[in-house]
Amino acid sequence: MIIVIGRGHSGTRAVSHTLYASGVYVGNKINDSGDKLPPEQLYEACRVMAPNVRWLGELSWDFSALHTMDIDPRFTTLVQGFLADVLVHAEPRGWKLPETTLVFPWIVRLFPEAHYVYLVRDPRDCVIGGHLTDDLRDFGVNYPFTDDVRERRAISWRYQYELVRSTPLPERFHTLRFEDLVLRQEETVTALEEFLGLKLARIMVRPDSVGRWRQDAGRHYFDFFRAPMLESGYTEGLPPSV
Repeated sequence: MIIVIGRGHSGTRAVSHTLYASGVYVGNKINDSGDKLPPEQLYEACRVMAPNVRWLGELSWDFSALHTMDIDPRFTTLVQGFLADVLVHAEPRGWKLPETTLVFPWIVRLFPEAHYVYLVRDPRDCVIGGHLTDDLRDFGVNYPFTDDVRERRAISWRYQYELVRSTPLPERFHTLRFEDLVLRQEETVTALEEFLGLKLARIMVRPDSVGRWRQDAGRHYFDFFRAPMLESGYTEGLPPSV
């Protein structure tokens, strides 16, 4: 089982298309973004898990209960319904849907032996375009609401970063930077092949998808990006710390 996670606009589409082109079963129906369809049961699963996250105010959440409490049976039923076609298919199999990231702690507990591919991208590029998870309230998550659309996207990015970071990682977990997949495709896909134990296709990638923030006239940097950006190696154009 191969499970692709990462906030929307992190490059999960490229990995999904790579898997599909390589003969990995990713569901009976996917869209142009490589999302497994229909997604509604997984969306509802997000809303079932979210109330167990304790918002501490500002950009601070306590995820600890998710790792020890009993998983809500409704959650399991919804995920199994979403994955009905995948679960009965022969391997290699898996799925991609960005909202999976919102329930990563419980997905790991349901599928501890799966291979997880975690997409990371410069958050300044992630917040340029809109995504369904921009307003976390739609998935039951509390946060300091703002009318600033870019700030909502940025908070969504930070929440998902913290959620993944707080989760005890499964044995098979591979972090992949979108920029590396685009600019160093052969090296990056080779490493992914070794992780998955599969021969993978090389799909067409667009170098101009990297660093779009450089031409963006809107606000794309927030101070709470700084530590995650440094951790992931995004130092170009990073303002000095105050």
